Amino acid sequence: MTSQNAPDDADLRIRPPRQARSRQVWARILDAGVAIIEEGGYEAFTIAAVCERANVAPPTVYARVDTKDALFLAVYEHGIARLGAGEAVFGDPRQWAGLTCERLVREAVAALAQIFLRNARFLGAVVLISGGHPEIKRRGSAYAHRLGDAFTGVLLGARHEIAHPDPHAAVRACYDTLFSALVLRVAYGPGFAVATTTDAAFTAHLTEIAVRYLLRDSAEHLPTQTTGTTGTTARAR
Repeated sequence: MTSQNAPDDADLRIRPPRQARSRQVWARILDAGVAIIEEGGYEAFTIAAVCERANVAPPTVYARVDTKDALFLAVYEHGIARLGAGEAVFGDPRQWAGLTCERLVREAVAALAQIFLRNARFLGAVVLISGGHPEIKRRGSAYAHRLGDAFTGVLLGARHEIAHPDPHAAVRACYDTLFSALVLRVAYGPGFAVATTTDAAFTAHLTEIAVRYLLRDSAEHLPTQTTGTTGTTARAR
């Protein structure tokens, strides 16, 4: 996809609907746009295609936005808002109360993975789009940072067992690794660069990576590995 020129702010203005019926129609337009992005990416996204999918006339769309890019960004924000339920778990202390440190790490990683895997079609499409669309890249980076802050806040509840001098930096590095792996997974599919695994197995691998990196003492509870030369065993670390 060719790079998009930075649009003027006026071109991106959205005129939100005020009446209930208009809000329902606008929501249908945004839902149609998300579906088109999931199925065909930016190349398939046109105002005509959205109108056909939402069963509305073009003037209905132009009553809210002036340009395709304004509509596209509105659809993007609508799609990101759908991730809110998964992201909200990081802000609910009841979800994490009473967990052991290891269980806290495992549950947090699983929650992070589910945000991506349950929304793989949309996130995979926008990841690919962001490479040629500076505004989507900027907004996606901001979202990734907010999600990282939320994830880090939860895992720092286990800071007293994190086996690093700087627990915050360690958790953030862990998040960066997990985020990168999940981005590749949703953008290019389960077979990209690695053996194909189920989502459940992939999530299990990510949780083990996080536990071994953050809570090194937890490796004592993991299977031992036998060296090929001496026959002795060593803990995986």
